[in-house]
Amino acid sequence: MIVFDGVTVRYGAAVALAGISERVASGEWLGIIGPNGAGKTTLLRAAAHLVRYEGSIDIAGRPASGLRRRALARLAAYVPQLPELPAEMSVADYVLLGRTPHIGYLRMETPADRKICVGLLDRMGLAPMAARRLGTLSGGELQRVVLARALAQQAPVLLLDEPTSALDLGRRVAALELVDELRREQTLTVLSVVHDLTLAGQFADRLLLLDGGRAAAAGDPASVLRDDVLTGPFGTGLHVLTTPDGERVVTSRRTGGTAGGQAAVDSGR
Repeated sequence: MIVFDGVTVRYGAAVALAGISERVASGEWLGIIGPNGAGKTTLLRAAAHLVRYEGSIDIAGRPASGLRRRALARLAAYVPQLPELPAEMSVADYVLLGRTPHIGYLRMETPADRKICVGLLDRMGLAPMAARRLGTLSGGELQRVVLARALAQQAPVLLLDEPTSALDLGRRVAALELVDELRREQTLTVLSVVHDLTLAGQFADRLLLLDGGRAAAAGDPASVLRDDVLTGPFGTGLHVLTTPDGERVVTSRRTGGTAGGQAAVDSGR
């Protein structure tokens, strides 16, 4: 569904991405992980054609560089870290903007468009605040609204740049569960930057580990979430544990002492 071939992005003399090649199949969830400044956001922005790049990116068999903005928005919905949020716009109207790529020029949204948005508001627990202004919402509420707008595009590819960072843990898991449900229902392809490595391993089919703009590792969570793989990019402050049911849990540890609670789980090495 989306193919990166030798993608390189430069900001002046600085190289943000260096020759990234990756193929993400239809319906697959690729989690993009790495330390700060690794190039994670840049990779998503390149896929959304928001930065200039060398190499090629194909979405649904079509070169992203040759697509007009509206056509690209029908194929890929992008959720940035810092979206524009007009304070006076209502939640319902903001989510309805996600239908813009499907509405012809000088035309109005249809009842079908509104029905799609109402359904998303309900599934995301946002229906009670549909009439509220964006400027009155908390950071976590805003993040759910932004995700709802992206889902309203009904694009086959979702590009999510840390879509749940402002949510508490319970709502974070619930939001990712919803994305996963819709992915399976609609065969969506998901590329998401995830800073919480444990959540990345729980939801993504595969992980791409970036470090210094290069691919440091790629594969299923069990092969990437390992002490020996993560130490290079992240340093020695992380430790991977395996729970009794086989899930990988990435914890932080003090380099000058012994972390407590390790007796409850086995080492993930």
